[in-house]
Amino acid sequence: MSDYDAIVLGAGAAGLMCAGVAGQRGRHVLVIDHADRPGKKILISGGGRCNFTNTGTVPDRFVSANPHFARSALARYTPADFLDLVEAYGIAWHEKTLGQLFCDGSARQIVEMLMAECAKGGVEVALGRPITGVDHGDGRFRVTYGERTVSAPALVIATGGPSIPKMGATGFAYDLARRFGLKVVEPRPALVPLTLGGDELLFRELSGVATEVVARAGTASFREAALFTHHGLSGPAILQISTYWRHGDPIAIDFLPGRALGWLKQLKRDAPRATVARTLGAALPERLAAALGERLALTGTLADLSDAKLAAAETQLGAWRFNPTGTQGFAKAEVTVGGISTAELSSKTMEARRLSGLYAIGEAVDVTGWLGGYNFQWAWASGVAAGQAIAAA
Repeated sequence: MSDYDAIVLGAGAAGLMCAGVAGQRGRHVLVIDHADRPGKKILISGGGRCNFTNTGTVPDRFVSANPHFARSALARYTPADFLDLVEAYGIAWHEKTLGQLFCDGSARQIVEMLMAECAKGGVEVALGRPITGVDHGDGRFRVTYGERTVSAPALVIATGGPSIPKMGATGFAYDLARRFGLKVVEPRPALVPLTLGGDELLFRELSGVATEVVARAGTASFREAALFTHHGLSGPAILQISTYWRHGDPIAIDFLPGRALGWLKQLKRDAPRATVARTLGAALPERLAAALGERLALTGTLADLSDAKLAAAETQLGAWRFNPTGTQGFAKAEVTVGGISTAELSSKTMEARRLSGLYAIGEAVDVTGWLGGYNFQWAWASGVAAGQAIAAA
């Protein structure tokens, strides 16, 4: 049996970050992953260019049963810290909207950087090796993969959640956590398209149409693009709101955000001969304007319509109610809401409170960021926190 100081399960963003940090601080670390390549989800992120962080990272842009849990790790390893690492490797980058940072070249550069950081720390990486056994006794964790069994006083669960199963994602992290007595917050798909049914299927005719909206679910709201699909609704605004949406709840879409209250009545005075269809067509994609106008059933010119009818139309356009039948599931979800309960972990070290030496980081934990690089920043920050704690133990 081979002995290590730490075994990291998962060669993704959080796992590689943790291993590199611990390895460079003198710890003998092994990373094991059943995938044949490291960082497979990194490689497909951001359209292949990896949206590796967000300059607007603050704790309230993360969803968790404990909204304060992520604060410590995020404060101690910031987007600026990760950007310093990116620049140290000469990786060119650019900023898109809303603080999102991307590689100019390829997401492969981020994976190569993480592997180089691991190599600097002498980290061993075993790929294409399914794990067949994990147990604990006498203060050490034993992991069996293939024909080999290894042990260490520290074990890091960094295998992510079940989102994007075609990339090999599973609920392994939750099964392992439960085996060691840790509670798991029920996982569900997040950053995922929503499906529509019934009368709302009429919107299928708009498949491919996108427009800027404000999407709302409960108290959460996002102003970004929404996209109509054959299945329902997608686009950044919908992916964002899906994290907050619960099955059975409606969502509301403001198709004309930023309009002052009473704008239709004012337009009636300024352009009384304009029709509702023409008015909507000036602000929205033609097919969407026609569909909304048809459903509002307002014919004739603005002058023909009472102020009360215009006010009702304005209200509906500003909070068009949809009743999603569900989501497109983990197959289309970018991340997972829920996971290993933060109540079980130290927010400073990511170590399990009830089992010394056991750590959980990244998407495996009940911390989920907004779309736009936030989940990568959580992976880096939680990975660094655990790596430093392992090195200090």
